[in-house]
Amino acid sequence: MGKRDYYEILDVSKSASKEDIKKAYRKQALKYHPDKNPGDKNAEEKFKEAAEAYEVLSDDDKRARYDRFGHAGLGAAADGGFGGGGMTIEDIFSSFGDIFGDAFGGFGGFGGSRRTSRTVRKGSNLRVKVKLNLQEIATGAEKKIKVNKYVSCSSCGGTGAEGGSSYSTCSTCNGNGQVTRVSNTFLGQMQTVTTCPTCGGEGKNITNKCTKCYGEGIVKEEEIIPISIPAGVAEGMQMTVAGKGNAARRGGVNGDLLVMIQEEPHPQLIRDGNDLLYNLHISIPQASLGSAVEIPTVESKVKIKIEPGTQPGKILRLRNKGLPDVNGYKRGDLLVSINVWIPKNLTREEQKLIEKFGDSPNFIPHPDKSEMNFFERMRGYFK
Repeated sequence: MGKRDYYEILDVSKSASKEDIKKAYRKQALKYHPDKNPGDKNAEEKFKEAAEAYEVLSDDDKRARYDRFGHAGLGAAADGGFGGGGMTIEDIFSSFGDIFGDAFGGFGGFGGSRRTSRTVRKGSNLRVKVKLNLQEIATGAEKKIKVNKYVSCSSCGGTGAEGGSSYSTCSTCNGNGQVTRVSNTFLGQMQTVTTCPTCGGEGKNITNKCTKCYGEGIVKEEEIIPISIPAGVAEGMQMTVAGKGNAARRGGVNGDLLVMIQEEPHPQLIRDGNDLLYNLHISIPQASLGSAVEIPTVESKVKIKIEPGTQPGKILRLRNKGLPDVNGYKRGDLLVSINVWIPKNLTREEQKLIEKFGDSPNFIPHPDKSEMNFFERMRGYFK
């Protein structure tokens, strides 16, 4: 079963503003909040589904790709986001907890408990470019990409602590992860809350750092990442492989791998959206008498019939011989443009034959009815 439309999930139009989308998400999130629907798995899925929709539609880049390509434009993220199990309800609260306002304990708390506003680290995203030929675009491709990235330290399990348990409560923030500062202004005292500079918002410090990662919880390693690219992608399209970017320091959420599609030009076929264009050159005898000609397609070569009397500029359409739509709705066509090759250098014998043909009435140009109608239309246009 396919994924639901994000605009439908939030019950907003495609022209909705960011503020409208935020209000719609808050309405859906409060309606299906786990605290209001304890033990209701259906409500929990709808809660995640709404978060997934908001995560895409509130981001200008992701929204633009979704509007153009649908779920396929988001790549793996379309299946590995909130609704696909990529993030838990706790992660949703960490990312979007401010949207809930004072409802449910002020921080969008889960199970009636008040959440501390700790910093949730996220690893940085990685960008790679993948080149595809027309055959791979037509059928889809499975690629393996070697990436030099930060991964979780295997020695300490990503904690940064030797033995995984060498921690002490941060003395600066007393384990809260935040510090409150009061400053005097001409308006009176102003209170600001910031992330603790000592522990980085974790509320604890490592007393015995891991000797492999030096307390960072991450190390640089090469990783081979398999990527499934759907058929019909286009030059400049960006796919997102969720969670395959850099690992976050000492736990948290991994960044994403952003895959930019580059299209290698075909030596004979030209792409125009989902259609393919091919310029076919035939000789005067072939155009006059007709013939069978072999032309290339994405998959192989096929033979087409040239009817006797075919005129230069005629377009032959081969249905469904183009590229598939990235959303799987349809397939384009192969358009064959007929060009009649006129020789430049003729022998004396060839010249005499051409002159002899030129005396025949059949070789005197005369427009047919459709061409006359074309000229009449053009004449009317320029009046």
